[in-house]
Amino acid sequence: MPARLLSIPAVAAVLDVDRRTVYRFVAAGDLPVVDLRTGTGRSRIRVPAACLDEFISSRAVIASRPRR
Repeated sequence: MPARLLSIPAVAAVLDVDRRTVYRFVAAGDLPVVDLRTGTGRSRIRVPAACLDEFISSRAVIASRPRR
């Protein structure tokens, strides 16, 4: 089965951030993308759903227990 690919606005909606923030994650190499070039114009990038899940898991933080 082919990987499910998500658009940048879809990723931004899942993460509840602005599209520019998603582009920053991509530029920093934190979020892998697939480039679907459509000619000499602007490229179209998509984020594999599995990579987004991995990205979220890698940033999960376990809350510390409150002191008694």
